[in-house]
Amino acid sequence: MIRFASILALCAAPAGAETLRVMSYNIWGGGANEGKGIEETLAAIKAAGADVVGLQETRLESDPCTAESCPAVGDSIAPALAEALGWYVYDQTAQNGALWANAVISRYPIGAASANDLGVPLDVNGKTVWLFNIHLDDEPYQPYQLLNIEYGPAPFITTEAEAVKFATETRGPALDLLMADMAQAADATVVVVTGDFNEPSVHDWTPEAVAAGQHPVAVKWPTTGRLVDAGFIDAYRAVHPDPVAKPAYTWTPSYEETATDDHPDRIDFVLVRGEGVSVTEAAIVGEDGPRSDIVVMPWPSDHRAVVAEIAF
Repeated sequence: MIRFASILALCAAPAGAETLRVMSYNIWGGGANEGKGIEETLAAIKAAGADVVGLQETRLESDPCTAESCPAVGDSIAPALAEALGWYVYDQTAQNGALWANAVISRYPIGAASANDLGVPLDVNGKTVWLFNIHLDDEPYQPYQLLNIEYGPAPFITTEAEAVKFATETRGPALDLLMADMAQAADATVVVVTGDFNEPSVHDWTPEAVAAGQHPVAVKWPTTGRLVDAGFIDAYRAVHPDPVAKPAYTWTPSYEETATDDHPDRIDFVLVRGEGVSVTEAAIVGEDGPRSDIVVMPWPSDHRAVVAEIAF
């Protein structure tokens, strides 16, 4: 079953503008971690109406898979997804702190990758759009540290300053790689970052969200904050600015939100930058439930996806 809920628009695309629907999707092995084929993952991409998808976890988790060690195993399913869609594909095969089984699939031609394998240029009807696609480290995971949920050897913490310190230490080096690669995109019409950040948005853990009981303490998370400071727009928050009204949790449909051994959060993003770029739509794609704007059943991943339409 596929159902579309109402999606708010930030603004209409100006006449003559190019539009592009960008999806960030942690596909959890394309369902293969549960012995499934790619059909349900394809259904989600089609339902989102995506033109390009930054994929994470295109390969299987190892067995065992622990907080401290979970290498990707097996082959990437990105080529099979692209072939089924009639699209182009680029598997990001470098091994560094910003990648974990990543790939880009696109209806538009894909050019040569950046030095650290984090981004590729797309030829969108003669205009260059750079897409950078990342998957950052999940250990230590600061929401768990703040909520006394055991995950790896990291200590429990209580303050915003501690959360920012651990987040910066955990993901800062990967952001350095991203910033270096993005220097190659200086002349691009649009720059987009997709990814599973394994860290909440700078826009979400607000005092209002804490007062609403959504999070334990207000935190200005540094990873998305660094990109916002560099001129990027968090596409979902551009369209849905209130994190209390629209928490947009992408982690995780696998748990009840009241579970004491996990915490619902928005950790999957589409961020955009460019002169004259606007975000016209943004939606969470997931299972039938209150957190999904576009519903696809059955839902094959342990993450919900996000899709944004940009005009330029």
